[in-house]
Order: sequence, then structure tokens, then C-alpha cells
Amino acid sequence: MLTLTRVTKSYGGIRPRQVLCGISLAVARGDFLAIMGESGAGKSTLLNIIAGLDTADEGAVLFDGVDLAQLDDNARTLLRRDSIGFVFQAFHLLPHLTVAQNVRLPLDLAGVARSEAADRTRLMLEAVGIGTLAHDYPRTLSGGETQRASIARALVHEPDLLLADEPTGNLDSESAAQVLAVLREQVERHAAAAVLVTHSHAAARSAQRVYMLRAGKLEIVPE
Repeated sequence: MLTLTRVTKSYGGIRPRQVLCGISLAVARGDFLAIMGESGAGKSTLLNIIAGLDTADEGAVLFDGVDLAQLDDNARTLLRRDSIGFVFQAFHLLPHLTVAQNVRLPLDLAGVARSEAADRTRLMLEAVGIGTLAHDYPRTLSGGETQRASIARALVHEPDLLLADEPTGNLDSESAAQVLAVLREQVERHAAAAVLVTHSHAAARSAQRVYMLRAGKLEIVPE
């Protein structure tokens, strides 16, 4: 589904800092991967490049054989809408919408029928444990509840690829285990794939393969 070939990315002006150095990675349907690394190692940058939110300086990112660099902004937006779910560290819930409206938004944008969208939203909120908060607004939620809402929004349109940036960062161990179980279940049910960025060794242990991003290079962690 996803292939990265020698992806390189640098930031800065006169003395640029290379964040990613020749990253290559293959992700197939059914894969559940975790990427670990210190803060500032480039994990979020790598996810943004995979999602087409940022561009590599060198190398290629192919999604189902399509080179993201060959797509214009509109085409990349449609790809994310239809095929990619993204859990952001900053959550990005819209404050003027209820929890249910935030979660349902990807379905509304995709033109899913109102009744089906409502049912899928309800089931997803229940799956992540916040079904009773459907009519609440983001400002009233705790950090963990906000994180669960963000995860529900990323999953509700049944994406082919889920990208999760610290998906359990604000959750206690029991809640984190529940959310990770939901992520795994979605990957298995829909023959999708997931790439998690995390500092949590417990979250990483839920993955089939674990990688370490260090000094711009991606190394697989032996089992």
C-alpha cells in the first residue's frame, strides 16, 4: 500500500539540519507498525510526509502506486479525505462543533448519507469509550476525552491507512489499551494499515513491527 524510498528532509536556511536521511519503508495492508524516537527526531515530520502534508526534499512516497509528489494540493486533499486517517498531537477538533459533529465531519465531507453517518459516528464514539459525550463541546472535555474524540474522527470513515501521532499520550494505561485494541480491530476488519508514532513502550508492544528513528535513519527494533 505504502512505499517510501530514500526519503530525505532538511530544515533551516544557511546551515540546514537534516531530519530524515534516506528513509525507506514498505507498509502492506494488515500491517500495524510503531515508530519510536526521541523528541525532535523527526517522527512527526515523517508522518506529515506520508500524509502529503509536507514534501520530501529527495526520495519518493507512493500510496497504492501513486507518487504523492505528482499530485497537486487538491488531489492530495482528496486522497487524505478518502483513504487516510490522521490522529494529530494537537487534536484539531473544531470548537464550535459538538463531539459527534467533529467525528462525523469526514463522513459529511465524503457525502455519506445522514442516517448512515449518524450510525457510524455513534458506534465509533462508543468504541473509544465516549458515547455519552456526543453532544458535548471540545472545551468541556478532558485531555484524554479530546484524544479519544480525535481518534474516533480518524477512524470513522474506515481509512485504508491510519497515521497516529502519540495516540495514547494523554490516556491512562487502561484507556490506552482500549484505544489500541480499537485501532488493531479497525486495521484487521478493513484490511487497512496503521503507522503509530509513540514514546510509549507499552503502545509500541502492540505493534507487529517496531522501528527506531535515530539520527535521521529508521532502524527496525529486534523482537
